[in-house]
Order: sequence, then C-alpha cells, then structure tokens
Amino acid sequence: MSVQNLNSFDPFADEGDPLEDSQNVGSQANYIHIRIQQRNGRKTLTTLQGLPKQYDAKKLLKAFKKEFACNGTLVDDEEMGRVIQLQGDQRSKISTFLIEHQVDKSTIKVHGF
Repeated sequence: MSVQNLNSFDPFADEGDPLEDSQNVGSQANYIHIRIQQRNGRKTLTTLQGLPKQYDAKKLLKAFKKEFACNGTLVDDEEMGRVIQLQGDQRSKISTFLIEHQVDKSTIKVHGF
C-alpha cells in the first residue's frame, strides 16, 4: 500500500473562497448601534455609533443631553467613525427618541446586558 495516492487529488483546489461572491456578509455598516459600557462601580456609559451622514451629530448630541438630562460627548474614532457617548444607561431612551424622529426601527441595534 502506497501513500503516494494522497498527493494526486486535492479536494479543495477548484473550490476557491466560498464567501468571495457575497459582498458585505455580516457587515454592520448600515445599522445604528447603541451599546452600554461599564465604567467603575455603578457608573455606565452609553455609546451610539453608525449614525448616517445625513444627521448632524452635534445637534443630535445637544438634543440628547437636553432630553435625557445627562452629559455627553462626541468622539472621533479612526475605526468606528463618529461616536456619541452619553453618561448612564440611555439605551431605551435613545432608541425611542430615534424612532420618534423617523429613523427606521429595523436599522437600530441595541446591545448590552
């Protein structure tokens, strides 16, 4: 019995990459992500990223701060783009605010606990 017969056939030679044809598989570029991050103790931070370019982030941040009575900031991240950070757990409030202002509910993803 010879081991040479294993070298003659490569089962994956003609297949190629199975994900080559499908673009943006698992892409999260079209979603608005609302996340919560634990800081120290009971303190939390809510982040909002993936906001479309048609919305002014500064005006939105100002409206969030006034509506939710919390502080917040706008961070420019190289990987994530513009990220809005708010103090406290504001996930449900942000999602209802965006839905009330004509943002499609299917584009909003709420993450956390």
